[in-house]
Amino acid sequence: MKRYARLYWVFLAQWLKTAFAYRANLALGLLSTMAQQAIGLLVVWGAMLHVPRLNGWTYDQILFAYGLLTLAKALSHLVADNLWNLGQVYLRAGRLDPLLVRPVNPLFHLLVDRFSPEGLGYLLMGLVLVLGSAPAMGIAWTWLKLLYLLIAVLSGGAIFIGLNLLTASMAFFVMDALPLTLAVFQTHQLAQYPLSIYRRNLRLVVTWVVPYCFASYIPAGYLLHREVGWMALAGPSVAVGLLVAGYRLWLFGLTHHGSTGT
Repeated sequence: MKRYARLYWVFLAQWLKTAFAYRANLALGLLSTMAQQAIGLLVVWGAMLHVPRLNGWTYDQILFAYGLLTLAKALSHLVADNLWNLGQVYLRAGRLDPLLVRPVNPLFHLLVDRFSPEGLGYLLMGLVLVLGSAPAMGIAWTWLKLLYLLIAVLSGGAIFIGLNLLTASMAFFVMDALPLTLAVFQTHQLAQYPLSIYRRNLRLVVTWVVPYCFASYIPAGYLLHREVGWMALAGPSVAVGLLVAGYRLWLFGLTHHGSTGT
Protein backbone atom coordinates (compact mmCIF):
# COMPACT_ATOMS: atom_id res chain seq x y z
CA MET A 1 0.00 0.00 0.00
CA LYS A 2 2.83 2.42 0.85
CA ARG A 3 4.47 1.64 -2.47
CA TYR A 4 1.33 2.49 -4.41
CA ALA A 5 0.78 5.65 -2.39
CA ARG A 6 4.33 6.76 -3.21
CA LEU A 7 3.89 5.88 -6.89
CA TYR A 8 0.62 7.79 -7.01
CA TRP A 9 2.28 10.98 -5.81
CA VAL A 10 5.16 10.47 -8.26
CA PHE A 11 2.74 10.27 -11.20
CA LEU A 12 0.69 13.18 -9.84
CA ALA A 13 3.79 15.34 -9.43
CA GLN A 14 4.78 14.70 -13.05
CA TRP A 15 1.29 15.63 -14.24
CA LEU A 16 1.34 18.83 -12.16
CA LYS A 17 4.65 19.84 -13.74
CA THR A 18 3.13 19.39 -17.18
CA ALA A 19 -0.11 21.14 -16.24
CA PHE A 20 1.61 24.20 -14.80
CA ALA A 21 3.87 24.39 -17.82
CA TYR A 22 0.71 25.22 -19.77
CA ARG A 23 -1.08 27.45 -17.27
CA ALA A 24 -3.47 28.92 -19.81
CA ASN A 25 -4.81 25.48 -20.73
CA LEU A 26 -5.19 24.59 -17.06
CA ALA A 27 -7.03 27.83 -16.32
CA LEU A 28 -9.32 27.40 -19.31
CA GLY A 29 -10.14 23.85 -18.23
CA LEU A 30 -11.03 25.01 -14.72
CA LEU A 31 -13.11 27.94 -15.96
CA SER A 32 -15.00 25.86 -18.52
CA THR A 33 -15.89 23.26 -15.90
CA MET A 34 -17.09 25.89 -13.45
CA ALA A 35 -19.04 27.66 -16.21
CA GLN A 36 -20.76 24.39 -17.08
CA GLN A 37 -21.80 23.92 -13.47
CA ALA A 38 -22.91 27.55 -13.24
CA ILE A 39 -25.26 27.04 -16.20
CA GLY A 40 -26.81 24.05 -14.44
CA LEU A 41 -27.31 26.15 -11.33
CA LEU A 42 -28.97 28.89 -13.36
CA VAL A 43 -31.49 26.34 -14.60
CA VAL A 44 -32.28 25.37 -11.01
CA TRP A 45 -32.49 29.02 -9.98
CA GLY A 46 -34.87 29.80 -12.86
CA ALA A 47 -37.15 26.94 -11.88
CA MET A 48 -37.13 27.94 -8.21
CA LEU A 49 -38.22 31.50 -9.07
CA HIS A 50 -41.62 30.08 -9.98
CA VAL A 51 -41.64 27.27 -7.40
CA PRO A 52 -40.04 28.55 -4.15
CA ARG A 53 -40.20 25.07 -2.62
CA LEU A 54 -39.68 21.86 -4.57
CA ASN A 55 -41.55 19.20 -2.62
CA GLY A 56 -40.55 20.91 0.62
CA TRP A 57 -36.95 21.64 -0.43
CA THR A 58 -35.81 25.25 -0.57
CA TYR A 59 -33.29 26.64 -3.06
CA ASP A 60 -30.48 26.62 -0.48
CA GLN A 61 -31.20 23.01 0.42
CA ILE A 62 -31.10 21.96 -3.22
CA LEU A 63 -27.82 23.84 -3.64
CA PHE A 64 -26.43 21.93 -0.68
CA ALA A 65 -27.36 18.55 -2.20
CA TYR A 66 -26.08 19.74 -5.58
CA GLY A 67 -22.78 20.67 -3.94
CA LEU A 68 -22.38 17.25 -2.32
CA LEU A 69 -22.95 15.58 -5.68
CA THR A 70 -20.43 17.92 -7.32
CA LEU A 71 -17.79 17.10 -4.69
CA ALA A 72 -18.33 13.38 -5.26
CA LYS A 73 -18.05 13.89 -9.02
CA ALA A 74 -14.85 15.87 -8.45
CA LEU A 75 -13.22 12.91 -6.69
CA SER A 76 -14.16 10.65 -9.57
CA HIS A 77 -12.59 13.00 -12.10
CA LEU A 78 -9.47 13.54 -10.00
CA VAL A 79 -8.84 9.86 -9.28
CA ALA A 80 -10.35 7.82 -12.10
CA ASP A 81 -11.08 10.04 -15.11
CA ASN A 82 -8.93 7.84 -17.36
CA LEU A 83 -11.53 5.07 -17.20
CA TRP A 84 -13.34 6.95 -19.96
CA ASN A 85 -10.44 6.12 -22.29
CA LEU A 86 -10.24 2.38 -21.56
CA GLY A 87 -12.04 1.19 -24.68
CA GLN A 88 -11.08 3.59 -27.45
CA VAL A 89 -7.58 4.58 -26.32
CA TYR A 90 -6.21 1.58 -24.44
CA LEU A 91 -7.95 -1.52 -25.80
CA ARG A 92 -8.56 -0.62 -29.44
CA ALA A 93 -5.23 1.17 -29.88
CA GLY A 94 -3.22 -1.45 -27.95
CA ARG A 95 -2.03 0.91 -25.21
CA LEU A 96 -3.21 -1.44 -22.45
CA ASP A 97 -0.69 -4.15 -23.38
CA PRO A 98 2.41 -2.31 -22.01
CA LEU A 99 0.59 -1.77 -18.70
CA LEU A 100 0.10 -5.52 -18.31
CA VAL A 101 3.82 -6.32 -18.25
CA ARG A 102 4.90 -3.67 -15.76
CA PRO A 103 5.39 -4.52 -12.07
CA VAL A 104 2.32 -2.60 -10.87
CA ASN A 105 -1.37 -3.33 -10.84
CA PRO A 106 -2.61 -2.54 -14.39
CA LEU A 107 -5.77 -0.83 -13.12
CA PHE A 108 -3.69 1.41 -10.87
CA HIS A 109 -1.41 2.22 -13.79
CA LEU A 110 -4.42 3.03 -15.98
CA LEU A 111 -5.80 5.43 -13.37
CA VAL A 112 -2.52 7.32 -12.87
CA ASP A 113 -1.68 7.41 -16.57
CA ARG A 114 -3.78 10.55 -16.91
CA PHE A 115 -5.21 13.12 -14.51
CA SER A 116 -8.05 15.50 -15.31
CA PRO A 117 -7.97 19.24 -14.50
CA GLU A 118 -11.77 19.18 -14.67
CA GLY A 119 -11.78 17.55 -11.27
CA LEU A 120 -10.27 20.69 -9.73
CA GLY A 121 -13.06 22.79 -11.22
CA TYR A 122 -15.72 20.47 -9.82
CA LEU A 123 -13.95 20.48 -6.46
CA LEU A 124 -13.90 24.27 -6.24
CA MET A 125 -17.54 24.58 -7.30
CA GLY A 126 -18.64 21.87 -4.86
CA LEU A 127 -16.89 23.55 -1.95
CA VAL A 128 -18.46 26.90 -2.83
CA LEU A 129 -21.94 25.37 -2.99
CA VAL A 130 -21.69 23.38 0.25
CA LEU A 131 -19.96 26.05 2.31
CA GLY A 132 -22.01 28.86 0.79
CA SER A 133 -25.44 27.30 1.30
CA ALA A 134 -24.86 25.84 4.77
CA PRO A 135 -25.08 29.15 6.76
CA ALA A 136 -28.45 30.03 5.17
CA MET A 137 -29.88 26.77 6.53
CA GLY A 138 -28.43 27.25 10.00
CA ILE A 139 -26.44 24.01 10.02
CA ALA A 140 -24.52 23.80 13.30
CA TRP A 141 -21.36 21.96 12.35
CA THR A 142 -20.01 19.50 14.89
CA TRP A 143 -17.11 17.09 14.59
CA LEU A 144 -19.58 14.25 14.09
CA LYS A 145 -21.36 16.08 11.26
CA LEU A 146 -18.06 17.00 9.62
CA LEU A 147 -16.96 13.37 9.81
CA TYR A 148 -20.26 12.28 8.27
CA LEU A 149 -19.84 14.89 5.53
CA LEU A 150 -16.34 13.61 4.74
CA ILE A 151 -17.49 9.98 4.64
CA ALA A 152 -20.48 10.92 2.48
CA VAL A 153 -18.30 12.73 -0.07
CA LEU A 154 -15.73 9.90 -0.18
CA SER A 155 -18.52 7.33 -0.53
CA GLY A 156 -20.16 9.40 -3.27
CA GLY A 157 -16.88 9.62 -5.15
CA ALA A 158 -16.42 5.86 -4.83
CA ILE A 159 -19.94 5.32 -6.19
CA PHE A 160 -19.09 7.37 -9.28
CA ILE A 161 -15.84 5.44 -9.73
CA GLY A 162 -17.50 2.05 -9.17
CA LEU A 163 -20.22 2.72 -11.76
CA ASN A 164 -17.68 4.05 -14.27
CA LEU A 165 -15.45 1.01 -13.72
CA LEU A 166 -18.38 -1.36 -14.21
CA THR A 167 -19.49 0.23 -17.45
CA ALA A 168 -16.01 0.96 -18.81
CA SER A 169 -14.96 -2.67 -18.24
CA MET A 170 -17.66 -3.72 -20.68
CA ALA A 171 -15.20 -2.53 -23.35
CA PHE A 172 -13.52 -5.95 -23.00
CA PHE A 173 -16.67 -7.57 -24.42
CA VAL A 174 -18.27 -5.04 -26.80
CA MET A 175 -16.93 -2.87 -29.60
CA ASP A 176 -17.57 0.43 -27.85
CA ALA A 177 -18.64 0.75 -24.21
CA LEU A 178 -18.37 4.55 -24.13
CA PRO A 179 -22.08 5.16 -24.91
CA LEU A 180 -23.02 2.87 -22.01
CA THR A 181 -20.62 4.63 -19.63
CA LEU A 182 -21.94 8.02 -20.72
CA ALA A 183 -25.59 6.95 -20.42
CA VAL A 184 -25.11 5.66 -16.87
CA PHE A 185 -23.02 8.66 -15.88
CA GLN A 186 -25.60 11.16 -17.13
CA THR A 187 -28.24 9.72 -14.81
CA HIS A 188 -26.41 11.44 -11.95
CA GLN A 189 -28.25 14.60 -13.03
CA LEU A 190 -31.42 13.09 -11.58
CA ALA A 191 -29.73 13.12 -8.17
CA GLN A 192 -29.32 16.90 -8.35
CA TYR A 193 -32.95 17.24 -7.27
CA PRO A 194 -34.99 15.74 -4.39
CA LEU A 195 -35.92 12.15 -5.18
CA SER A 196 -39.42 12.76 -3.86
CA ILE A 197 -40.34 14.69 -7.04
CA TYR A 198 -39.95 11.54 -9.17
CA ARG A 199 -42.24 8.58 -9.70
CA ARG A 200 -41.60 5.46 -7.65
CA ASN A 201 -39.95 3.45 -10.45
CA LEU A 202 -37.52 6.29 -11.21
CA ARG A 203 -36.71 6.65 -7.51
CA LEU A 204 -35.85 2.95 -7.39
CA VAL A 205 -33.49 3.35 -10.36
CA VAL A 206 -31.58 6.28 -8.84
CA THR A 207 -31.46 4.54 -5.45
CA TRP A 208 -30.60 0.93 -6.27
CA VAL A 209 -29.66 0.60 -9.96
CA VAL A 210 -27.47 3.69 -10.40
CA PRO A 211 -27.36 4.80 -6.74
CA TYR A 212 -26.18 8.38 -7.19
CA CYS A 213 -28.69 9.52 -4.57
CA PHE A 214 -26.27 8.23 -1.91
CA ALA A 215 -23.92 10.99 -3.07
CA SER A 216 -26.44 13.82 -2.74
CA TYR A 217 -30.06 13.51 -1.63
CA ILE A 218 -29.60 11.02 1.20
CA PRO A 219 -26.57 12.58 2.98
CA ALA A 220 -28.07 16.05 2.45
CA GLY A 221 -31.35 14.85 3.92
CA TYR A 222 -29.58 13.45 6.97
CA LEU A 223 -27.64 16.67 7.62
CA LEU A 224 -30.83 18.69 7.15
CA HIS A 225 -32.71 16.49 9.65
CA ARG A 226 -35.04 14.93 7.10
CA GLU A 227 -36.41 11.43 7.33
CA VAL A 228 -34.01 9.27 5.33
CA GLY A 229 -33.90 6.37 7.78
CA TRP A 230 -31.21 3.70 7.72
CA MET A 231 -30.11 4.70 4.22
CA ALA A 232 -28.23 7.63 5.78
CA LEU A 233 -25.56 5.11 6.83
CA ALA A 234 -25.68 2.86 3.76
CA GLY A 235 -23.50 4.98 1.47
CA PRO A 236 -20.14 3.34 2.33
CA SER A 237 -21.59 -0.16 1.89
CA VAL A 238 -23.06 0.76 -1.50
CA ALA A 239 -19.74 2.28 -2.56
CA VAL A 240 -17.72 -0.76 -1.50
CA GLY A 241 -20.17 -3.08 -3.25
CA LEU A 242 -19.86 -1.17 -6.53
CA LEU A 243 -16.06 -1.00 -6.33
CA VAL A 244 -15.80 -4.73 -5.67
CA ALA A 245 -18.22 -5.54 -8.51
CA GLY A 246 -16.39 -3.21 -10.87
CA TYR A 247 -12.98 -4.64 -10.01
CA ARG A 248 -14.21 -8.22 -10.43
CA LEU A 249 -15.58 -7.36 -13.88
CA TRP A 250 -12.26 -5.69 -14.72
CA LEU A 251 -10.34 -8.84 -13.72
CA PHE A 252 -12.77 -11.02 -15.67
CA GLY A 253 -12.28 -8.77 -18.68
CA LEU A 254 -8.50 -9.08 -18.43
CA THR A 255 -8.75 -12.87 -18.63
CA HIS A 256 -10.61 -12.45 -21.95
CA HIS A 257 -8.35 -9.72 -23.29
CA GLY A 258 -6.49 -10.46 -26.51
CA SER A 259 -3.62 -8.24 -27.61
CA THR A 260 -4.07 -6.16 -30.75
CA GLY A 261 -0.66 -7.35 -31.98
CA THR A 262 0.46 -3.81 -32.70
